Amino acid sequence: MTLEEQVLERIKPSPAEKEKLQEVASELLARVSTVARINGIEGIVPKLVGSAARNTWISGTHDLDVFISFPESASREELEENGLLIAREVAENGTNVEERYAEHPYLNIHYKGFDVDLVPCFAVESAAEIKSAVDRTPFHNEFIKMSITGREDDVLIMKQFMKGTGTYGSELRTQGFSGYLTELLIVHYGSFRNLIISACNWKPGLVIDMLEHGTLKHEDPLVVVDPTDPKRNVAAALSLNQFARFIDACRSYYDEPSEEYFFPKCKEPMSDDEIIKMINSRRSAFVAIYFNPPDLVDDILYPQLDKMEQAIRALFEEYEFHVINSGYWANEEAIILIELTTSQLPFVKKHRGPPVWSYAHAKGFKDKYVGSDELFSLYIEDGFYIADIRRKFTTAKELLEGKLQQCSLGKHLCKTVESGFTILENTDIAKVNDPNFRKFLRKWEQGR
Repeated sequence: MTLEEQVLERIKPSPAEKEKLQEVASELLARVSTVARINGIEGIVPKLVGSAARNTWISGTHDLDVFISFPESASREELEENGLLIAREVAENGTNVEERYAEHPYLNIHYKGFDVDLVPCFAVESAAEIKSAVDRTPFHNEFIKMSITGREDDVLIMKQFMKGTGTYGSELRTQGFSGYLTELLIVHYGSFRNLIISACNWKPGLVIDMLEHGTLKHEDPLVVVDPTDPKRNVAAALSLNQFARFIDACRSYYDEPSEEYFFPKCKEPMSDDEIIKMINSRRSAFVAIYFNPPDLVDDILYPQLDKMEQAIRALFEEYEFHVINSGYWANEEAIILIELTTSQLPFVKKHRGPPVWSYAHAKGFKDKYVGSDELFSLYIEDGFYIADIRRKFTTAKELLEGKLQQCSLGKHLCKTVESGFTILENTDIAKVNDPNFRKFLRKWEQGR
């Protein structure tokens, strides 16, 4: 048995598991139809979509996407009002009911061991005529079901490979490969092995247009034109880093296949001693901004954390604290972690002014600094005025305390940071006891 066959044996749903899924899905679809009929809502066609409908789901991932399809003639108000009415009545038989919002509201429930999304959509004639973003999904469903026959096992193996290498998932927290994108890549390349071999030679700017019908130019690292919509890039959510990580993982796997690419060992939380040793051995400076994040869904929270990280990096660079590395982590608390070459700068800062022969500018420069408490000395170097002046912020901590709230943090995080934050430096980071944060530090130590 090959390695890939061994992996498949572990992840392919058993006949009993498949039967259970079909049973629960049929119950939900029937319930949607019944509720719609009882409430006099006409033209409703419930559909099971996603990997569960396409036989490309991995054992143990009990997710069901039930679409409540409305006639195209229905208004957005009717879709939202009646769609949620139907979803709420169906949800009466479930638990952990939560209203979520994509382009319009939908419900997430737990039902008989399954995580279920009840999503209203419009039954449009083509994916190019969608009235809401989710309207494309049934077309994706039909295309994959028509094209994937005989390659479902390859999809399962590739999905597990992506999960094991941290590149699976198109949500903003991950910015990796979606399930639909993975399926399309298998359709295009024909098998798991062919995709692995081909990806070893991928470069940014790669365009895959299976139907040769794309109508727009995209600037993303990978462009996979949606077979159901010539304007859409299915890989738009894939970041450059995740694109590169996948290429690197494919090369490493091709050179030396291992089960660990599919089932990596769980990273253990770093101990206090390991954190201290890592920080001391690098001889750099670590600064952590520690705060309580607002209660937001991941797709809102993580882009704002990313924006905050970039704003802090820019702030440090502006004030000449050079950034080596950075990242963010969130759970019950949130941390932006920055590694600097140093967290302390000298009081003196060298500020170059205009050339001496630029009379007006030179006079303005001298007038600004001569007699100022900021000035240490003023001199000419290579024909330019140089002012050695007092630095406003000499430590990274002072800079954050003085300027963080003026950074562009995103509206939700801005309010949170205003209510208070803690700055931890170097080995004080070991005071954070959350095991998931300590796993994050382990990834940091190992190059993530």
